[in-house]
Amino acid sequence: MSDATSGRGLTTPEAHRRLAAEGPNAIEDEHSHVLGRALGTLWAPVPWLLEAAIILQVVLGEYPEAVVVGILLLFNASLSFFQERGAQATLDGLKDRLAPVASVLRDGVWATLPAPDLVRGDLVTLSLGAVVPADTKLVTGSVLLDQSMLTGESAPIEAGVGDDAPAGALVRRGEATAEVVATGGRTRSGRGAELIRTAHVESTEQKAIFRVVRNLALFNGGVTVVLVCYAVLLRLSFSEIAPLAVVSMLASIPVALPSMFTLAGTLGARSLARRGVLPTRLSALDEAAGVDLLCADKTGTLTVNSLAVGECRGTSGFDPPAVLALAALASSAAGADPIDAAIREAAMTAGGHADFAQASFEPFDPDLKLSRATATAADGSTVTVIKGAYASVAARSQASDGLADAAHEMEAAGERVLAVAVGPAEPLRLAGLIGLTDPPRPEARGLVERLTNSGVRTVMVTGDAAATAETVAKAVGIDGGVASPTTPPSDADLDGIGVFAGVFPEDKFALVKRYQSLGHVVAVCGDGVNDAPALSQAQMGIAVSTATDVAKSAAGIVLTEPGLGGVLAAITEGRATFQRILTYTLRSVIHKIAQVLFLLGGLLITGHAIITPVLMVLMMVAGDFLAMSSSTDHVRGSAKPNVWRIGNLTLASVILGLCDLAFCLASLLVGRFALGLDIDSLQTLAIVTLMFSEQAVFYIARERRHLWSSRPSRWVVLSSVTEVGLIVVLAVAGVLMTPMPIAVIAVIAVAAVGLAFALDGMKVLLFRRLAIA
Repeated sequence: MSDATSGRGLTTPEAHRRLAAEGPNAIEDEHSHVLGRALGTLWAPVPWLLEAAIILQVVLGEYPEAVVVGILLLFNASLSFFQERGAQATLDGLKDRLAPVASVLRDGVWATLPAPDLVRGDLVTLSLGAVVPADTKLVTGSVLLDQSMLTGESAPIEAGVGDDAPAGALVRRGEATAEVVATGGRTRSGRGAELIRTAHVESTEQKAIFRVVRNLALFNGGVTVVLVCYAVLLRLSFSEIAPLAVVSMLASIPVALPSMFTLAGTLGARSLARRGVLPTRLSALDEAAGVDLLCADKTGTLTVNSLAVGECRGTSGFDPPAVLALAALASSAAGADPIDAAIREAAMTAGGHADFAQASFEPFDPDLKLSRATATAADGSTVTVIKGAYASVAARSQASDGLADAAHEMEAAGERVLAVAVGPAEPLRLAGLIGLTDPPRPEARGLVERLTNSGVRTVMVTGDAAATAETVAKAVGIDGGVASPTTPPSDADLDGIGVFAGVFPEDKFALVKRYQSLGHVVAVCGDGVNDAPALSQAQMGIAVSTATDVAKSAAGIVLTEPGLGGVLAAITEGRATFQRILTYTLRSVIHKIAQVLFLLGGLLITGHAIITPVLMVLMMVAGDFLAMSSSTDHVRGSAKPNVWRIGNLTLASVILGLCDLAFCLASLLVGRFALGLDIDSLQTLAIVTLMFSEQAVFYIARERRHLWSSRPSRWVVLSSVTEVGLIVVLAVAGVLMTPMPIAVIAVIAVAAVGLAFALDGMKVLLFRRLAIA
């Protein structure tokens, strides 16, 4: 006989030895150093380009310009740093799920110890209301375990001697002694934590930024090489070529693109918070725009996670209210047993009368699988009423034609079936059957329908039985076949599956990764520990309002109010946020392409650099950052999931950028040959022209239809007025540049209006052809 089961428990020295060998009963933490996280924000495509530009400016002695670019770099990095969410909150949530203390038998004495001190082989007491502190196996006694937050099963599980009681389960009834069989990371919750730790999917936002910057770098890098080579052919000095290269590099960088993603996400998050939806990471909003598949848990997500009486069938002489009244007699009058509570409530609602008063009550016996009551009639006679599993009750009752078939029908419909029998002595008379269900949420069907209409397919992923899951799926409008881990569908058949039943946490996790490998943008909606790994892996994890801390910390979005309306709200707001970011991206790519080519054209026309480094830094500050006002613009979200079609976006931007370039070069040619301006005046002309053309591009990029289709926000108008006013005042006053007559500036402004309408017509045709919306 082992120490654990000898009645004395483990000895203290043996417990300390196992604790040293196997580690504490806690989820391992992985803290990343704050300095490492800060430096990580400086290691990305846009920071690389800015850092290279700073180095070149320092080498050239352009210290003020280097400081300004450095400030822009730190601004971007600071926004990213303060908005990041690491996996540590998720791991902390899992650790908090373990009971903080436990009653443990050590050296023959029961003592209260911190749960992290438990080791394999310890004997612990499980009592009403306690959270199981580690994975255990029952040695004595019996308990009713609520495992809904672990397995997704809505009905509590009876556990007796030899049965498992996993860490995190809640004891709803009874008392037992159990032996610890696994601790910490080796428990079922611990394995879930490991899945969360390894869960990672690169966000659509990260991929979009990388590809935009990559395409710009390749295109504009090629132009810069040509620019430098031509400057060498012109025999320009190094002191002229180096600033030209710096200007070309600065012109290529969408400097505020990362900040725009962050700002647009922040404003979208605030809007969602007012509707009871809390994004825990800003990238979740961008992901919401592209979601085309929702994997929804059943218990607590599509259902209310509360047992209720469904169908009730009576035998001859017993109508359903009478059956419920008898069942209430064989139920505890108080306590935490959810089955008895559901029956008492249904009996009260039905208003039936059993004409008996409860004289004594015997709680549910897990060995007999029934509860028993003795009831007294008005004339003093007594009867016995039993309630429990159909097979157990039927074995103690007279045969009843058709009732067995009725029980099978109710089970096939996904109900948990109880039988009720009554009589003065065994064999008793079967009174009827009671079906218990976890009913769907009232709003679930409407949500599924609206998601389908918006291009998002919903599938149910649950640990519950196939029959129960299929019944709920039909009730909420989820179509398709039923699959399980024992009958996994092929990739080709996945689109025909509506329900995945009997799955474990690792199965949910693997299913999400499988859908992602097929190109789907996946949202996972859940509430329990069993959902956490999949919530963390999904592009958009959604924790419902009743979710555990584990699920909430693993999710990207938390619903703070009951119901699932927040799911649709998140997708709608995500699509609006996507459109705002798309506006800024289009504006940046179009104008950056035009700017770099304009530098080359200016060199060809004048033989000199047409823009100085200080003027380019001015354009970056005035243009790129003021254009972030598009994060507040009025937009219409698309009717279907959004996709970053970077190739099509780049092609459209090149075509529109070439048109923008033609306008800028025409202005420069007029200034050079018609007005006879010198190089210093041409540089002022170039800045003014670029500023007005940038405004034209901004206003055509903000609308997917014609530019007059919607009214810009106040902040967009204010940013335009600020940039135009700043550049015009500096140009007229001759600050940082040679003065220019206001009349010339006015002519360029009028011409830019014509440019806007010309670009707008071409944009509508391109966007329709290239599916940019």
